[in-house]
Amino acid sequence: MISVCMATYNGEKYLKDQLDSILKQIQSSDEVIISDDGSNDSTRYIIEKFQKEYKNIYLVDGPKRGVRKNFENA
Repeated sequence: MISVCMATYNGEKYLKDQLDSILKQIQSSDEVIISDDGSNDSTRYIIEKFQKEYKNIYLVDGPKRGVRKNFENA
């Protein structure tokens, strides 16, 4: 099993394309872990929409301490 980690923050503009690309490259048994660092756009909505279709996507709350800490959290 492969774990793909993503860190997001207000990424609504590119997120759908990124997730579509990742999901085409992995198996259904692999997982996508997304740490969102407190987005205030529709980033979380997009992720939650994908989660309804793909059970291997996991959303966690980021630490809200910057990019590096958000990647470490994922």
